Amino acid sequence: MKKKVITGLSGGVDSGVAAWMLIQQGYEVEGLFMRNWHDTTGLLQSDCHWEDDLMFAEMTASKLGIPFHFTDLSEPYRKRVIDYMFSEYERGRTPNPDVLCNREIKFDSFAEEAKKLGGDFVATGHYCRKEEVKAGEQTVYRLLAGKDDSKDQSYFLCQVSQQQLAFALFPVGNMTKVEVRKVAADIGLATAQRKDSQGICFVGKVHLPTFLQQKLRAKEGNIVEIPASAPFTKWEPGLPGENITEDELVKMVSPHDFSEFQGKITGTHNGAHFFTIGQRKGINIGGHKEPLFVTGTDVNRNILYVGEGQSHPGLYRKGLFVRNDEIHWIRKDLAMNNGESREYMVRIRYRQPLQKAKLYLRDNGMYIIFNKLQRGIAPGQFAAWYEGEELIGSGVIDR
Repeated sequence: MKKKVITGLSGGVDSGVAAWMLIQQGYEVEGLFMRNWHDTTGLLQSDCHWEDDLMFAEMTASKLGIPFHFTDLSEPYRKRVIDYMFSEYERGRTPNPDVLCNREIKFDSFAEEAKKLGGDFVATGHYCRKEEVKAGEQTVYRLLAGKDDSKDQSYFLCQVSQQQLAFALFPVGNMTKVEVRKVAADIGLATAQRKDSQGICFVGKVHLPTFLQQKLRAKEGNIVEIPASAPFTKWEPGLPGENITEDELVKMVSPHDFSEFQGKITGTHNGAHFFTIGQRKGINIGGHKEPLFVTGTDVNRNILYVGEGQSHPGLYRKGLFVRNDEIHWIRKDLAMNNGESREYMVRIRYRQPLQKAKLYLRDNGMYIIFNKLQRGIAPGQFAAWYEGEELIGSGVIDR
């Protein structure tokens, strides 16, 4: 008897080709489209963009000759993704809604809908791969980077569990984007040349301050410029040794305290919680040779700290910290023990090249110290650590 796979048809080219690949592999395939958002406040594209997605998803299902279903998951999406996003921004942190959407919706609420339709698996168009291995007597699922380095989306799945991976299939993970578009064109999918979606997962491309002002109040505050000549801590390249003390680790992961530096007020903003570290847009202050970038935010005092130029030392840090309760191991069989240290390759944002780092697990959490200084470490984002092409674990950056 054929295994049934419910494929998440988003109206894009990747999910359509994923469904076609599964048909070729002998699965019984059905398509499921989910609507997750109704409010159009702050959207930078047409109010009916989701209706366009739905139309293309239906066209794909019709072309492939598979049953098509629709589900509205806007309520769990609002509670588990958008409300979390607002809460994090209010605290002066920068969440990643795409990571949360995968953990809380695509491989949870959506997967439950797939099971109701009799699905043995749920499939998506993610550019990543899954591999089944044995760890002793136990079956373990490895999450691997996609074959196409420029499209690898494993980072967005850094919070999924073994149970979620067991139910998931990633049919285009061994393909490049060029190959996917060629297949789509060859089989006559209307999505073959359709542009990739942008912006917040299932919301779309938004003007973030306008979107956030649905819940967060605008509040004028000072912009303080910190000179590059301020006495920032100097860090040498390289990884610490085994005998590093916890006090030294704490110092390495501590954010810059811009209130200690002699800065000057150069303008005003409408809310420190609307900005994130490394941001360039929205500062709106001229008269500089190089653009200004956000180097820090103080939401309690509503101060925005900025520095001139991409290489401003206030943008760079040696390490970051993840609290114990925010550490997630995809490979629980490889989880570190308290007091242990290990070298991994780490990224702190999507598409960032992997960075050499050393992880130290201590009583209060994980210290991640990098070989080279890292630009734009932002609390609320996810740090994900890899061994080779396998994503081992991740955690929310606390500081």
